[in-house]
Amino acid sequence: MGNEKKVIVIAGPSGSGESTITGELLRLFPNSMRRLVTATTRAPREGEQEGVDYHFFSKERFSKERESGNIIEETYVANRDTYYGSYKPDLDAKLAAGFIVIINPDIVGARYYAEHYGAASIFIMPGDIEELFSRIKNRNPGISEHELAQRRENAQHEIDTEQSFYSHTIINANGKLEQAVESIIEVLKKDGYKLV
Repeated sequence: MGNEKKVIVIAGPSGSGESTITGELLRLFPNSMRRLVTATTRAPREGEQEGVDYHFFSKERFSKERESGNIIEETYVANRDTYYGSYKPDLDAKLAAGFIVIINPDIVGARYYAEHYGAASIFIMPGDIEELFSRIKNRNPGISEHELAQRRENAQHEIDTEQSFYSHTIINANGKLEQAVESIIEVLKKDGYKLV
């Protein structure tokens, strides 16, 4: 695979802004970057498109794809009874076309891509934990207190136990998206990614 860096991991607790940041990078570098479209067993939400937002698979199909080696790493979210996994045909096609591929996995995926693809891994931190929760609430106005408490616990756990694994940590404070994106671009250039 040569020494050229082609895979980037951008991750963080739910609400940290990893999707927004990924979107911003894709907008700034449309000629060199693409996002990996993850496979999932959850149903599409309003407005989501097959092959654009996710590859929506039944559990049977997900299982078959895994057996044939097309799901190269996966996560099971027990409280939602949902699988998420990296879909290798999507990754291979984008790499073969010469793109740098951005992946938004959890810690399992981050480790996998660092090990197998030499990926830079960037952990997005909220300015503070309360910021995270106002973002989650704004995104899901009907969210229950129980679900919110669960997410708070998960986010705190990710920050406490997983952040140190990532090669870089970037703070995405409210209203400071541009600075976060600029910091990531600097990190990627230092790490040897060719951004055009």
